[in-house]
Amino acid sequence: MDSPIALAAWLLDDDTDRYYKISAAFVDGQATGGLTEDHILDNITLYWLTGTGASAARVYWELGRAQALAAEQPPPEVSVPVGFTTFPGEIFQAPRSWVEQSYPKLIYFNKADEGGHFAAWEEPELFSEEIRAAFRRLR
Repeated sequence: MDSPIALAAWLLDDDTDRYYKISAAFVDGQATGGLTEDHILDNITLYWLTGTGASAARVYWELGRAQALAAEQPPPEVSVPVGFTTFPGEIFQAPRSWVEQSYPKLIYFNKADEGGHFAAWEEPELFSEEIRAAFRRLR
């Protein structure tokens, strides 16, 4: 939160998939989906001007803390319908069997051909299609 350069470094260094995609946009001039130079700089600027870099990163801290506290008991069951898409560039790709165990009301599961941790940013059209497909049955 102390500089836009720190925010850029955080976005760049979070995982290798994102590192290669963001660096390709700046070094090689090759955009991957929505990861163009302008979009990357817009995203960093949005975090910086709104002061939301820390709150965006906080979820990782909270998740780790919650897992540590809940080690003695399972988390409450998710009772709402869940759509789940796994993207090939994500750090961890949960197998369907694990997703079904975690979300008993799973109504949609898909393995996408493109995208990563920030699929909505990287591949916005694909991400929108996945959301529509996941919840189409609930209309």
